Amino acid sequence: MKPENYFTQAKQVLGLPGSTPLQSAYQFGAEADALAALVLAGKKTATASARDLYGVDEPLPQAGAYDVILNASNEPVCVTHTDAVEVQSFLAVSADHAFREGEGDRSLAYWRQVHEAFFEAEYAEAGKQFDPATARIVLESFHVVYPV
Repeated sequence: MKPENYFTQAKQVLGLPGSTPLQSAYQFGAEADALAALVLAGKKTATASARDLYGVDEPLPQAGAYDVILNASNEPVCVTHTDAVEVQSFLAVSADHAFREGEGDRSLAYWRQVHEAFFEAEYAEAGKQFDPATARIVLESFHVVYPV
């Protein structure tokens, strides 16, 4: 099922107005299936992306918006509602945020190790250099609203 159709189905079940927009449909990269499972289990309620890699015409995520989480086959898994969005430096990301990302042992040390490697690769792909001291990170908090 296409993400748009899945979201239309979710809006009907949730009683949302038909005009409610879908912010995006995305997967969590190479770990798409495992991380989508953490979202469904309620263990992953946050994510992070590199502010510096958003395009000029690519808007930042917005609190109050809805997203469709996809598995590795780009099939819809669930709909989330974005509770909060903030931009912080990589080194200012909190232990609480790392815990809510739900990965590994959920520690800040684990989060930094995994995300530093992830962001280094992402920046390199964009022809940029990742610097933990200056990188700005978009932190999103969310919860699953469909399936309920």
